[in-house]
Amino acid sequence: MKFARYILLAALATTASVANAAVIRVADDAFTADAGLITFSEFAMGTVNPVYTPADYGADPTGVTVTFGGWFDGQSLGGAGDCPAGAQLSGCVIGTPDAGLSLDPSASQSFITADGANPTSPVLSGTPRFNGAISMIFSEDIAGVGLDGGYFNAIGGTAITAFARDGSIIGTVANEGLGIEFLGLVSDLGNEIAGLQFSLVGAEPAGFAIDNLRFGFADQVIADVPESSSLALLGLGLLGLGFSRRRIRK
Repeated sequence: MKFARYILLAALATTASVANAAVIRVADDAFTADAGLITFSEFAMGTVNPVYTPADYGADPTGVTVTFGGWFDGQSLGGAGDCPAGAQLSGCVIGTPDAGLSLDPSASQSFITADGANPTSPVLSGTPRFNGAISMIFSEDIAGVGLDGGYFNAIGGTAITAFARDGSIIGTVANEGLGIEFLGLVSDLGNEIAGLQFSLVGAEPAGFAIDNLRFGFADQVIADVPESSSLALLGLGLLGLGFSRRRIRK
């Protein structure tokens, strides 16, 4: 009986982990050569809230348009009691985006600027320079997205968060190192990412910006994504094995 109980718990844990799985962290080489790539050198310095059509970054005309801003409708900057200790309030965003996911026109602006700390300058910064949140919306739902973030002077202080079209959070990935680091994620459910936000989740004393944004559909991102149905079947199979062992031991 104990064995069957343990197997049941294992199966439930497996299916629960599948239900809760959202994003998988990926490196920049997970994106194929035909995935989207925006370097922010395509437009002039000082361009505010840029909008990139496929033609602007050299993609197929049927590709994705990316629109940048500060944060989404339904969100706002956090106050001293809302944000982690040490986080600049200008880079800390709170609230849940509204369904339909749209950029708040009253939010602080993003803009293209030079960054001496980034070897591939120019970059995209939030407002104020190097201390503001950056958000973006994709015209079509994608499976994976990533960017070069930095320059980081604290571990775990900055993160990217992916959102679905209904405003719900899909998942978050935070920086694990210092300097310039690639932050990338892919959804385990395929094309469901409608927007991305780059903001503070902790202290970051030297500021932050983004560069070399990569994004793609499911067939443009190579990642080890577990299949929910396979894992669920595995759990049920283990459960069945437990019951059969119980019968044999009678």
